[in-house]
Amino acid sequence: MGQPLPLRPDFDARSLRALARRATEGAQARRLLALAAIYEGSSRSEAARIGDVTLQVVRDWVLRFNAKGPEGLVDREAPGAPSLLSKAHRTALAAVLESGPVPAIHGVVRWRLIDLGQWLWEKFRVSVSKQTLSREVRALGYRKLSAQPRHHAQAEGAVEGFSEAFPAVLEEIAREKGLGRDEIEVWFADEARVGQKNKRTRRWARRGTRPVAPHDQRTASTYLFGAICPKEGKAAGLVLPRCNTEAMTLHLAEISTAVAPGKHAVLLLDRAGWHLSDRLEVPSNITIVPLPPKCPELNPVENVWQFMRDNWLSNRVFRSYDDIVDHCCFAWNKLVDHPWHIISLGQRRWAQAF
Repeated sequence: MGQPLPLRPDFDARSLRALARRATEGAQARRLLALAAIYEGSSRSEAARIGDVTLQVVRDWVLRFNAKGPEGLVDREAPGAPSLLSKAHRTALAAVLESGPVPAIHGVVRWRLIDLGQWLWEKFRVSVSKQTLSREVRALGYRKLSAQPRHHAQAEGAVEGFSEAFPAVLEEIAREKGLGRDEIEVWFADEARVGQKNKRTRRWARRGTRPVAPHDQRTASTYLFGAICPKEGKAAGLVLPRCNTEAMTLHLAEISTAVAPGKHAVLLLDRAGWHLSDRLEVPSNITIVPLPPKCPELNPVENVWQFMRDNWLSNRVFRSYDDIVDHCCFAWNKLVDHPWHIISLGQRRWAQAF
């Protein structure tokens, strides 16, 4: 039987253990410790046990270590075909993802992988499969996300201007009420119409099939008044037959009971007529702050409605008006029972900067 390959003499067990402590890769550290045991006089079988490998693998480690030192024990990049996309391709791809398609030019209103593949071919004459393109897009940090609503007639800078000025607004309200920062609760409110002509959502189905979902053409409906306090994870809601000033007064009274004793609620909502009516009865522990016109993305209750519809209210046929009310109450109470959903959906940095 031949003698084992000797280790290079310019290292010893102590230096390899020191290198193992500083190693950033677990695999390299394990290999260094196995070779350190050999320096101390252990057998190759013991080194294989430490490294949890075979004797042949230990021999390979010795060869790599003798040739390149500790760097030779770092995992090398697996050989394979070079990437189809260069840095320039990825930069251009990120730019077109950011800008979005131009319907008149690209023929679509949102990018699909097949559309991006066609764009890459037309632009660079590079043919990439959908699977490869999916990995490349995800590696660039992109994911399919739900878009926030944005009004087509929104004033330039309205969202940014309100967000930046909001802490000063809270400061002024706190000063007028003689309150400290920790005595202010930020609430958001909105209304949603829920009816028999319901929404259908995406669902899992086998490729090549056309999934179906229940859909009703009747028109009975009701209104869900909802308000959330994202920081505290609490909510207040009512299901009412009409959406008017009287209904909003009832909702404000409901919100008032949910505000913590000794605290004051700053309620943000849009500029609907029943939100700002002179006939509205506003409780003493609530101050209404209207959002700028045509800026629905500032109100996280819009996201709450989408979440509730997607998970609890869509793909249903409501038998009657009372059935609609029952399902709305069930969905809202389920949201209230899961405060982490309220926190996750409702948190806005600009609203918590106070």
